[in-house]
Amino acid sequence: MTKLFKLVLLFFVLSLLPTQSQAQFWKKKKETPAKPAEKKDKDSKIKKYDEIIKDGAVTDTGLFTVHQVSDNYYFEIPFDLLEQEILVVSRISGFVKGLNFGGAGTKSKPQQVIRWQRKNDQLLLRTVSYNSVASEEDPIYQSVKNNNFEPIIMVFDIKAFNPDSTSAVIDIKSLFTTDVEMLAPVSPRQRKAFELGSLDGKRSMISSMKSYPENTEIRHILTFKGKKIPDNQVTGTMSVEMNQSFIKLPEIPWTPRKFDARVGYFSVGQIDYSSNNQRASSNRFITRWKLEPKDPAAYARGELVEPVKPIIYYIDPSTPHEWRPFIKQGVNDWQVAFEEAGFKNAIMAKDAPTKEEDPDWTPEDVRYSTIRYVSTDIQNAMGPHVHDPRTGEILESDIIWYHNVMNLLRNWFFIQTAAINPQARSINFKEDVMGRLIRFVAAHEVGHTLGLPHNMGSSVAYPVDSLRSPSFTKRMGTAPSIMDYARFNYIAQPEDGDVGLMPGIGPYDKWSIKWGYTYFPGKDAEASDAELNKWALEKAGQPIYRFGRQRGNPTDPSAQTEDLGDDSMLASEYGIKNLKRILPKLTEWTKEDGKDYAQLDELYGQVFGQFNRYMGHVTSNIGGVYEFQKTSDEDGAVYTPVDKEKQKRAMMFLNEQLFKTPTWMIDQDIISKTQESGIVDLITALQTRTLNRIFEGDRLLRIIDNETLNGDAAYGLDDLFSDAESGIFSNMNPDTYTRNLQRAFVDRMGDLIMEKNDKYKRSDINAMARGTLTKLKSKVSGQGNDQMNRYHFEDLKVRIDNILDPK
Repeated sequence: MTKLFKLVLLFFVLSLLPTQSQAQFWKKKKETPAKPAEKKDKDSKIKKYDEIIKDGAVTDTGLFTVHQVSDNYYFEIPFDLLEQEILVVSRISGFVKGLNFGGAGTKSKPQQVIRWQRKNDQLLLRTVSYNSVASEEDPIYQSVKNNNFEPIIMVFDIKAFNPDSTSAVIDIKSLFTTDVEMLAPVSPRQRKAFELGSLDGKRSMISSMKSYPENTEIRHILTFKGKKIPDNQVTGTMSVEMNQSFIKLPEIPWTPRKFDARVGYFSVGQIDYSSNNQRASSNRFITRWKLEPKDPAAYARGELVEPVKPIIYYIDPSTPHEWRPFIKQGVNDWQVAFEEAGFKNAIMAKDAPTKEEDPDWTPEDVRYSTIRYVSTDIQNAMGPHVHDPRTGEILESDIIWYHNVMNLLRNWFFIQTAAINPQARSINFKEDVMGRLIRFVAAHEVGHTLGLPHNMGSSVAYPVDSLRSPSFTKRMGTAPSIMDYARFNYIAQPEDGDVGLMPGIGPYDKWSIKWGYTYFPGKDAEASDAELNKWALEKAGQPIYRFGRQRGNPTDPSAQTEDLGDDSMLASEYGIKNLKRILPKLTEWTKEDGKDYAQLDELYGQVFGQFNRYMGHVTSNIGGVYEFQKTSDEDGAVYTPVDKEKQKRAMMFLNEQLFKTPTWMIDQDIISKTQESGIVDLITALQTRTLNRIFEGDRLLRIIDNETLNGDAAYGLDDLFSDAESGIFSNMNPDTYTRNLQRAFVDRMGDLIMEKNDKYKRSDINAMARGTLTKLKSKVSGQGNDQMNRYHFEDLKVRIDNILDPK
């Protein structure tokens, strides 16, 4: 068995050794593969080196030596790299609009690991999986090997050996010009959606090959034929430029740090068949940069010490000059967090060197992390990173900064703060205002590149009324973590004064960096784990240090996106008051001489969007379950249902603020300037969306569980159905909006009755929906004080009859 495969399977042993011992272990195990003899027989297909790599070849040396000879492309792979793990990162460098959510620099595939392997006169390209591992010394090792056989992606004939017989030359062109799924820009789902046909080899080509000490970069163009391609459909062609990065993994892996659900980090997971547990154990390691102190002795004394290799982000030269200082500051803001881990100057931003300063510098070189400025209309920024799958060590990161994120920031800041903040009352902000917003987003994205995911459980730590306090918000920000989606202070009211409007690097961020990056000299992994667990226990029960994981449809109302404060109903009530202040001023604040009403239309839509967020925040309390991660040495429950009174308050809030038509949102002046029709559909969609969320099957099942376990102390199924029905049908002389809502309620009850999913059919949901409609049928019979409403209630009765008795 080869050396590097052995190392992969043994790396768990390393996590149990001190750092110094680890280095000796790896050094001792390293071997130099024997140089294979060059074939000499006359029938050999292997040619002399200069017959393949001819005069005039364009050559670049690095991880692999790459050659272009006319239209032929070659990799020269050193024999001492055979069997070693190489990371492959596939990115889209020439983006097609509509292909996916992203732009130039977006990963098209999850990162993968390959190894080159020699078999006679061929090199095999194989993929490596780290899902299952075992120590070579254990009897189970062979079983793990046999049950995780590495796929062969491609086979290449060796064309020549170099003059010293220390490397093999292969023709690499086919890897980048044929349809190789591992490197493809599209998923199987996209292939089907775009009706892509075969790859056109004649229009697929290598653009460039560059090699650096630790990575080799290939740019290539793949051209597909398609019937429903995302852009330029008239051509029937989709060409995508790809960048493939081959990155050498560290010879001495960084000491992994075990994942702890109480502290938020991205992580890598594996099944360890060599553990002492009497089962296949799961190991998870956090992703983090390798930070070691320059002066370990001073570090051990508690002094702030610079790291051996700081984290440096270079600013893309194409970044507009006016925004560079703010992006840099967003990076440097994290220095205070790393000081909590004992490091000074651990992270910083720099301008990329000019060609005159460093002609060899390029963002493609894996030794450099870059904040790339992408000119697309995407309203976002992204903070991905590349990591060692064996240990979680972050090797490199390229933050993608989309130009149009400024429009997103404008919309958020305007809608959430203009009621109290004169600086937000225009469609174009002053440079320093937009710069501060850019700094905020830059700091958030840098957090992702440090290994930190979203912490949606952070903002709930601050009481709603504290967010109306100038002293509190200026000292603490609007959330304990910049990694929450706690945007801007929509809670503060005009009479509150000069309140803080956004979060910064908060107490949770400093704590999480301390937990993830503190260096433990002289301690083995077990002792380090014990110390980290002790720290987590010390923070238990303190809301500002809580981590709440992100979910697409949150079941925990204290871990939601875009919310603020510890009470969704009170926070949303304040937010709606501010929307009511903004709406009458919207025309005035968006006016531009000589311009149409496009900006007014966009921001009017943003009012509806923000209102809808408030409805979502409140809805999550109904059937909600709090999740507070704990270990077995902590007291208390991990999962706790939201109390009955709070769930009932949430339903009453929705009845009052949403199901009673929010007529304040219907501004006839704005409508007359921005749309010829559609306001009825807009209000109906707003109400129906929340109505359907309230009666989601899984939410109703959680309510049933809570009621079964806690009886009258729980907000039960009957409470919910009764409260919703009484609110929606409180007006028996309904207007157009309410009639639409009442029909939507009947339709939703019908959907619950007709549900085909067994887990819902077997529950009380069907019976409760049926009983609600039966009761409602009696309630609407004979109602209506005008012809339209009489017709409406007669129609409802027929709809109910058809649902209850389809025959």
